[in-house]
Amino acid sequence: MEALKAVIVPINREGYRFIAIFVLGTVILFWIADPLGWLGTLLTCWCVYFFRDPDRITPTRDGLIISPADGVVQSIEMAVPPEELGMGSNPRQRIAIFMNVFNVHVNRIPIDGEITAVSYRPGKFLNASLDKASTDNERQAIRMTTSLGQDIAFVQIAGLVARRIVCTLYEGQRVHTGARFGLIRFGSRVDVYLDEGTAPLVAVGQTAIAGETVLADCDSDEARRLGEVR
Repeated sequence: MEALKAVIVPINREGYRFIAIFVLGTVILFWIADPLGWLGTLLTCWCVYFFRDPDRITPTRDGLIISPADGVVQSIEMAVPPEELGMGSNPRQRIAIFMNVFNVHVNRIPIDGEITAVSYRPGKFLNASLDKASTDNERQAIRMTTSLGQDIAFVQIAGLVARRIVCTLYEGQRVHTGARFGLIRFGSRVDVYLDEGTAPLVAVGQTAIAGETVLADCDSDEARRLGEVR
């Protein structure tokens, strides 16, 4: 049974409709010509793989900010949070996590707290790896107050291929670290804005795992960590 669980990964319900479309398309392609049908089969397998939604082991100590997305830490720099969140014009540490089409795209809550603002803003669909994607692309921005009183934000950003941001959060909602709250189809980015004085505990180029990787510790005075390829 455990071996079966390791092979069969749960599928996020947002993917059911797309998987059904891919299956139907594959049937039609097989009717046209077998080689096309096998191509459709590969694409259907990829679609199932894209919408996988595995369980994660989430650190639960107060003050830990956990990655909301799977992907590579693309940049760590000072930046002003989205203006629609009303967080002022002072730059904060921003951790940008880039998700490619092979990453798990289910997003998770980074820390316990209360959602204080949720704002959707339409925009462009530039490559999410570009720095200007954080300001120019379509996005869903969320502001929250943590259980320890810190003020942070995280932003779902659409990418070059992504055309749909799913977010189930609402203002006033109490949330818990690691809980699922949405996803982005198909390749995108999530930015995390830390509270003033909080240092990142990840390095650029590091692979982050949603619901597991510790991005920062609000209770720590440790300096920002650096990393190198070895």
